[in-house]
Amino acid sequence: MTTNPELSALFPLANSIPADARVTPLHQRETLVSGEMRRYEGDSKTVLSAVHFRQADGSLSPVELGSYPLGGTQEARDALDAAVSAYDSGRGRWPTMTVAGRIACVEHFARLMVERRDEVIRLIMWEIGKTKSDAQKEFDRTVQYIAATVDALKELDNGSSRFQVVDGTIAQIRRAPLGVVLCMGPYNYPLNETFTTLIPALIMGNTVVLKPPKFGALLFYPLLFAFQKAFPPGVINTVYGRGEQVVPYLMGSGDINVLALIGSSRVADTLKKAHPKSNRLRAVLGLDAKNPAIVLPDANLDVTVRECVAGALSFNGQRCTALKIIFVHRSIADTFVARLSKAVNSLRCGMPWESGVQVTPLPDQQKPAYLGECVSEAVRLGACVVNDGGGDSAATMFRPAVVFPVDERMRLYHEEQFGPVVPVVPFDDVREPLEYVIRSPYGQQVSLFGNDAQQIGTLTDQLVNQVCRVNLNCQCQRGPDVFPFAGRKDSAEGTLSVSDALRAFSIRSMVASKHSADDKALLNAIVDGRRSNFVSTGFLL
Repeated sequence: MTTNPELSALFPLANSIPADARVTPLHQRETLVSGEMRRYEGDSKTVLSAVHFRQADGSLSPVELGSYPLGGTQEARDALDAAVSAYDSGRGRWPTMTVAGRIACVEHFARLMVERRDEVIRLIMWEIGKTKSDAQKEFDRTVQYIAATVDALKELDNGSSRFQVVDGTIAQIRRAPLGVVLCMGPYNYPLNETFTTLIPALIMGNTVVLKPPKFGALLFYPLLFAFQKAFPPGVINTVYGRGEQVVPYLMGSGDINVLALIGSSRVADTLKKAHPKSNRLRAVLGLDAKNPAIVLPDANLDVTVRECVAGALSFNGQRCTALKIIFVHRSIADTFVARLSKAVNSLRCGMPWESGVQVTPLPDQQKPAYLGECVSEAVRLGACVVNDGGGDSAATMFRPAVVFPVDERMRLYHEEQFGPVVPVVPFDDVREPLEYVIRSPYGQQVSLFGNDAQQIGTLTDQLVNQVCRVNLNCQCQRGPDVFPFAGRKDSAEGTLSVSDALRAFSIRSMVASKHSADDKALLNAIVDGRRSNFVSTGFLL
């Protein structure tokens, strides 16, 4: 693959980094297990930045950000044993703690987390190449998510702080934890998306084994000290290592009660099969997606182009909710593609800390080669790269490519490219993209662009039975966090939103008695004397 000199020149010299963007190499040698920061003397994994340094001769070399422990099955066992012990079959301090007590721990953690904001943001920029503004948004949105989760739990618990009397039975129904959760987040939103499962799992009384993502592992290190201070020993434990080695081992132990994974459906299938007691395993999964946009003949092209560029190329297209294929009616295809290409060409490529930059280096060192292969195959089969310089690359920088016309012979038609390539497919009959959605193994979201109320209404009625969110004249997206985030087919299992996540990591449990004078007196004695954290009528403010 030929290196583009113009893109090479975008990478910085080592001595040109602004002071507020510099990062000190971080060589992590500790993991959090059973409330202790345990020293690890074994193998380590070198962390390469998405950013490269430009040398005096013009060559590019990857920046070594540091390293983290590369533990094996013994380290995984230690972390798992700590979580199992802390849960203690539901008898541990954490699962039997009051809801108010768990909330206090989570809020304490959030305060400590905010103290490490600048450090975490710099690591997000350098590890995965996210722009400074987006890294700030990810951190701040995560803090807001924690606060919203606390509010949602208060509302949920307050609604359960009463007794019901039905057919001579007195009952109180509340939510109880499930056990030990294995939590694994993605590299594209390593902090936010990991915490959308981690925080609800914790606050509902589960204990957790956390495995950070392959790209974005170092940014968790500053937060380990906050976890240590805020939570009782063993409530949260970390494991680092080769995923293909330690994760199947954890699942094969049978001690994991909930698999919380945001990743690929292939990995999820493998891990679920590794569990020896599948009926005891709950899975909360955010998986693959190939979200299409369908552009109808009467679409407002100003709106459509703006939303498609943002939807396809925000954070270089590295989002599960990204628009990964665009179907456009043939009658407007040439006009749409020309305007789309012009808009893509206006995107500024550069380093994460530079103001106004929209396209940044990719964290996966191998991804530019893969994307280049997909584009080359499409061109060989009759498509064109429409925008100037589209598909050019240098090290980890890849200039976004608009590829048209794409058809079903090409990998870009089927594969989730997860990068800055925008495949555009012309269609004559709207049944063509509809059939694509139906045949697709994925079913997360779709974007519809058009203004015919009858046609949009009819398509919506069909598409809501194929995907979990239909976006009208706007890009696919996850938020706001109070809305359900789910998927059909191979795109998800379970539903995540602030309130749905609390339910995903818990189960309804009930205490019941006969409606007799003696039993009423017993329940009153338990409540009045605060003899139980479950049987109570306290109200959380």
